[in-house]
Amino acid sequence: MEEAKKKSELQRPTWNEYFLNICNLIASRSTCLRRQVGAVIVKDKQILASGYNGAPTGIKHCDLVGCLREKLGVPSGQRHELCRALHAEQNAFLQAAKHGVSLKGASIYITTQPCSICAKMIINAGIKKVIIQGDYPDDLALEFLEEAGIEIEIIKL
Repeated sequence: MEEAKKKSELQRPTWNEYFLNICNLIASRSTCLRRQVGAVIVKDKQILASGYNGAPTGIKHCDLVGCLREKLGVPSGQRHELCRALHAEQNAFLQAAKHGVSLKGASIYITTQPCSICAKMIINAGIKKVIIQGDYPDDLALEFLEEAGIEIEIIKL
């Protein structure tokens, strides 16, 4: 009986904290020299897919060849096409697609607010909620998500 009482007194993370902590661990795999981002897509408290920002399979990572955006002085949040990497959200979507997993009605946890390109993908994937830990200089993304009726929650760990 004493053992059961000890277990019930344990401090367990909330579900949001749990999935954001997983996002942070996933972000640690990123090879981006500017910003490490992790994403986890969840439905019914089950992980459907995950991703971090990094170069496509078979392409050299930025940590090996350098950052073109850095060399050109491109500010964060601009000229996404000049990057070797896919965003964490994009890699999570592609992982789900590769394995035939529907994202309709799911939530996405991201260590950083999505950019406008990823926001459009979130909308069309049928994701209903976005939980983010950090900001990103792209107000248009938030406008898109709000206009589409997607719930946005910001949690600082």
